[in-house]
Amino acid sequence: MNPQLISDGSVVYAEGLWDHVTMDIQELGFKAGDAIEVIDATNKEWWWGRIMDSEGWFPASFVRQLSTHLEESQCGDEDGTDLGLLGPGLPCKEQMRANVINEIMTTERDYITHLKDICEGYIKQCRKRTDMFTEEQIRTIYGNIEEIYRFQKKFLKGLEKEFNKGQPHLSEIGCCFLEHQTDFQIYSEYCNNHPNACVQLSKLMKVNKYVYFFEACRLLQKMIDISLDGFLLTPVQKICKYPLQLAELLKYTNPQHRDYKDVEAALKAMKNVARMINERKRRLENIDKIAQWQSSIEDWEGEDVLVRSSELIFSGEISKLSQPQTKSQQRMFFLFDHQMVYCKKDLLRRDILYYKGRMNMDIMEVTDLEDGKEKDFNVTVKNALKLWTRSGNEVHLLCTKKPEQKQRWLRAFADERKQVHNDRETGLIVYVNAYVLKKQERTSK
Repeated sequence: MNPQLISDGSVVYAEGLWDHVTMDIQELGFKAGDAIEVIDATNKEWWWGRIMDSEGWFPASFVRQLSTHLEESQCGDEDGTDLGLLGPGLPCKEQMRANVINEIMTTERDYITHLKDICEGYIKQCRKRTDMFTEEQIRTIYGNIEEIYRFQKKFLKGLEKEFNKGQPHLSEIGCCFLEHQTDFQIYSEYCNNHPNACVQLSKLMKVNKYVYFFEACRLLQKMIDISLDGFLLTPVQKICKYPLQLAELLKYTNPQHRDYKDVEAALKAMKNVARMINERKRRLENIDKIAQWQSSIEDWEGEDVLVRSSELIFSGEISKLSQPQTKSQQRMFFLFDHQMVYCKKDLLRRDILYYKGRMNMDIMEVTDLEDGKEKDFNVTVKNALKLWTRSGNEVHLLCTKKPEQKQRWLRAFADERKQVHNDRETGLIVYVNAYVLKKQERTSK
């Protein structure tokens, strides 16, 4: 936006492209589609605006400028005639594509500046003050943002190469996203660490010397008046914003355009990146829950569940018969990825569980049994299924009370195999294992 548009007395509005959730009392919150009166646009990254009686800062990258006259913002005149043109001689759709491309380029350049300010304005200064910060504290607060900064510079370089300055609508930037789709996964670590960063920062900001220090860093780097936690939220917002920007770009890209297929594939790829980041976050949150669950089990034997598993898929009470036993036992079963743990309930206190064993699901076969005589155990069964190994050295007979319970368990066993396969395909299991290892190292210190 040209600041002169404001200083000449015109009323300038911007439309929210995405929801802006406020992180600071000086920020202006809005939803996608809201009209914002822009009061000050002299800063590239953050503008000052008004919605009804509320005023505050908001990120320029979250809005699109609207014309000062509503009829000028439409691709037609007052009587509804479609002019087919918008801007200097370009068809409406192509002009809109040019606008989206320009917005992507502008927001990328601004984001690089933003990351540079954090790395050089805050992290660099923190490292100088060994009397105030340990390296571990710095890592907790800023996560891997320096790694993100290095990657984003490389990504922007690729975008600049494909950007057509003279005719932005002809730019072919879809390939840049496709080329770097796996690199964007580094945001997983940052997003997962972000809640810890907020906790650590909140503790420090209760001490005046840290408040003054961070403010001095901001002023020295000539950064806008937004608190550090607001700045640190930007990478989280950024990775979620890419699918929205690409969806907008695809909307205004003709199917005949040379960039169409790449943009379409890039949108799908970045949606998958965002989905994977959310899935990793969810799985890591499970780790603490599983560790807590295991600590409540009495008489635990063998390795921790987390050595091989990271998600509880299903649980329930089943009657179990295992060779060479001839009598069935009521047990609580917990199906995780890769393994199933079974426990015995305390006779008096039913909430207390005693560890009784586990099964390796990677070598187990599951068979749905018909009601009637079961030859291996020579018993009559109902609502039963069998877990067995091809070597024949392990066979378990499980019986549920109702047919629908058996079907639910059969689905759960199928889900477990599907998840193990997906985790291997996406590399999630390696990521989770690395996280568990790091967590155990920190605990043992």
